[in-house]
Amino acid sequence: MEPILIVIAFLFLLVYIGLIIYYRQSWVSIADLRFPISDFVPSTKISIIIPARNEERNIKACINSIINQYYPATLFEVLVVDDHSTDNTAAIVSSYQLPNIKLISLKDFIAPNEINSYKKKAIEIAIHQSSGELIITTDADCIAPKNWLQTIAVFYQEKKPDLIVMPVAINCSNKFIEIFQALDFMTLQGITGASVHKKFHSMCNGANLAYTKKAFNAVNGFSGIDNIASGDDMLLMHKIFKQDANAVLFLKSKEVIVQTQPVHTIKEFFNQRIRWASKADKYDDKRIFGVLVLVYLFNVLLIVLPIISLFLNEKHSIFDIQYSTFKLWLFLLLIKTIIELIFLYPVAKFFDKKKLLWWFPLMQPLHILYTVIAGWLGKFGSYKWKGRNVK
Repeated sequence: MEPILIVIAFLFLLVYIGLIIYYRQSWVSIADLRFPISDFVPSTKISIIIPARNEERNIKACINSIINQYYPATLFEVLVVDDHSTDNTAAIVSSYQLPNIKLISLKDFIAPNEINSYKKKAIEIAIHQSSGELIITTDADCIAPKNWLQTIAVFYQEKKPDLIVMPVAINCSNKFIEIFQALDFMTLQGITGASVHKKFHSMCNGANLAYTKKAFNAVNGFSGIDNIASGDDMLLMHKIFKQDANAVLFLKSKEVIVQTQPVHTIKEFFNQRIRWASKADKYDDKRIFGVLVLVYLFNVLLIVLPIISLFLNEKHSIFDIQYSTFKLWLFLLLIKTIIELIFLYPVAKFFDKKKLLWWFPLMQPLHILYTVIAGWLGKFGSYKWKGRNVK
């Protein structure tokens, strides 16, 4: 085996180990906000914005989880923006005869196929019609715990941040594809909390994100990023982050973990992950772009090592793979799995998903393969989102 290949492999491994250890230390250093909280007097008016397109199966459970919050109904409103739905989404929302629930029809503002980013436009319109000081975005397939708004209000009234990043968990069954998503998503959530807490780079998820209306207007909202189909969360976050990094905080509390639904097929899964990967080169935050490139290239290396071995003039093993190259590949895979499990354990404990870690070593090769494929197609392919083809 070529010495240069060994050097490259170990350099990637060492940098990757350092990165994952840094994420772990950052995650465990975040203080948990715990209940009960004494002497709290709610005073923050909150506007919850839910963009929805053909969500008749999910929207009722989502709204019910919000209207049953332990937070004064006079201090929050729910604005559901119907994005050209062809099902009963709008009718279900309209059936709520409550003063703090409002339906906005996007078709009253934008015609079908007129723009590229309907979700950003939906949020923007809702913000203009909102009365809250604090904006919270979530998705129509999400369920919020009962102390969600109260905990956010406590954190906001104490810290006064411009933007609050909060945890999201996938509510998975025992199906393989759903467990795979839950593990992958939990990893991303741990990295999100760690990176935001240390101001290392900007990450968030629009299914559980809060920011002030003042901060949104101060950066001119989605102006400059409204031509990109996705990115209503991270691209906006970085605009606010550039304005004042210290005003962007991560809220670590089990009371604010929003549960979201997994996709149910491999095709849907790849469509979702390709959509996420498609905005990678759109990030103005070059630090996260550098991390993404490092992780991507390390995963590429783990795929090409066995292929390269077939062309090296070495003794073959019974697997028809050069033995020394196979040992290097196996060593890299083993160390990668161990270091990621070390990182994931405290994250899984926070999300009450420690049992899922038994699946992690089995899913490691599949995770490497999907990372490379989704990353490539995110840059050079296309995807379907809410029934719309996006390039």
